Amino acid sequence: MVHAHKEGLLYRMPYGFGPTAGPRQGPDYKPFDWSRTPHRWSAAVSFLTDGDQLNGLLPPGFGLVGEPVVTVEFIVMSELAWLAGRGYSMLQVRFPAAYTGERDQVAGHFLSVLWENLADPIISGREELGFAKLWCELPPPRIMGDRVTCTASWLGHEFAVLELADFSEAAPRMPAYPGLGEQRSDGTLHYKYIPQTGEWGKAAVAHACLQPPAGKPIVEKLRVGKGRVNFHSTTWEQMPTQFHIVQALSALPILEQREAWCVESRGASDLSQQCTLA
Repeated sequence: MVHAHKEGLLYRMPYGFGPTAGPRQGPDYKPFDWSRTPHRWSAAVSFLTDGDQLNGLLPPGFGLVGEPVVTVEFIVMSELAWLAGRGYSMLQVRFPAAYTGERDQVAGHFLSVLWENLADPIISGREELGFAKLWCELPPPRIMGDRVTCTASWLGHEFAVLELADFSEAAPRMPAYPGLGEQRSDGTLHYKYIPQTGEWGKAAVAHACLQPPAGKPIVEKLRVGKGRVNFHSTTWEQMPTQFHIVQALSALPILEQREAWCVESRGASDLSQQCTLA
């Protein structure tokens, strides 16, 4: 008997096995409680770069706003209910931008690429939300006294390093991503793109998305300091499907180091507020 589709429930491939549990739908088909979990540790480094080069990384309908400040953030998530208490890590690259469409005009920080070290959040985030997610190896951060080092690699090739030091304690708060200046942030901007099967070069889906601010994380600790990030020049042989991304990021000049911080918090959102822009 062919599977009977149930309206209102989330499905992913392989379709025939029925609704899929994930971040936005538990095994009982109900949402999870995100008020106290997950535990989130992150280290972020920002730098001022060349606006023309950065603008070249934006999809159609987008443009830079504020200052061309790139923020690279390494995040460790643990105690995730939708993974039955497990966790994973992320490395994201974002910068301030605005989207102007026929219907919507919004500004925020464009999430240009997000690496994760687990397939499940990558699949759910790409298919359901439109996050620009990729896989890589993200070892646990190395912390020695007042120094933090985070690295990212692909099958043994290290392509990114974040280094932070000279910390001082700050009042607990969730740091705002820099660069927007006085411009109000509407949230995180994305561009969802899925190619049309059999018609290579054409899109089955191609549109901007917005993740409005959601959830009320409880910040437990904030330390501000100095930091730097280095994307290593990478060849096709070293990262056959991602070398062009790392090359573009490594080519961005670091004109001035900006904010750097480490923050720990609890609570988040399942990101079900993600919406399509037009």
